[in-house]
Amino acid sequence: MKLRFIKLQGNGNDFILIDEYEGVLIPEELKGEFARIYCDRRYGIGADGVLFLSNPGGGSLKMRLFQPDASEADMCGNGIRCFAKYAHDVGYTGSTGQIITPAGVIFVNSILDSDGDYEACVDMPTPEFEREKIPAKGNGEYKEEICGFTVYAVNTGVPHAVVIVESVDSIMINEIGPVIRNHASFLKGANVNFVEKTGIDALKIRTYERGVEDETLSCGTGATASAAVLHHLGQVGRKVNVETAGGPLIIEFGEMTRMQGPAASVYWGIIELE
Repeated sequence: MKLRFIKLQGNGNDFILIDEYEGVLIPEELKGEFARIYCDRRYGIGADGVLFLSNPGGGSLKMRLFQPDASEADMCGNGIRCFAKYAHDVGYTGSTGQIITPAGVIFVNSILDSDGDYEACVDMPTPEFEREKIPAKGNGEYKEEICGFTVYAVNTGVPHAVVIVESVDSIMINEIGPVIRNHASFLKGANVNFVEKTGIDALKIRTYERGVEDETLSCGTGATASAAVLHHLGQVGRKVNVETAGGPLIIEFGEMTRMQGPAASVYWGIIELE
């Protein structure tokens, strides 16, 4: 069987997308294993995750994300922009779209600039600071000392730890990240963001991602989480510029929490399935 796929990326956070609009192509029990095999950067296609697009009816699309460790994530900020770009390009949606995720229904506005480059503005899940919503052990808002760092946490569709540091470039992220990611206080683990304030409303971040188990070039929910924590602490305003290793994102707080950033198609390909 020949399976068509498209590779997309949002600020270097890259994904394989499988279009199941017309019907299931990868059986439910094999989706995680499919991601584990094809996300491999040496023996597979290489990606930070596999997006599955389906049509539940009612004018919405459904997005699911399986990660390189075969786990399923509830939400992905860069992934949903890539998903929205594909849906827009093939005509499943117009300038606006409604996408069902395990984290809830997400609304996306597609934007084309004067050069025709694609960006998406995403209504993100409302940041949740209470431990039970993260989820984490204990009551109240999360603040713990781990490895000599003060760690905050918030759920922006998935759980995120946020650590404010003087310089993100000095952090040995693949040593410290896993310790915080697997800390016993996090009931389902957490992504880990190291955050440096670079201006009045500007941040620079690096993210160690749960499920990828490595640093990624960008994380949309992580950028949102980092901005949300610093906004919650009164250190930034309502509109925050977040610089990830792969490029910039804009996070804005108001009646909705919004993320804006780019997404691009990389290439189409065909997998020969036995």
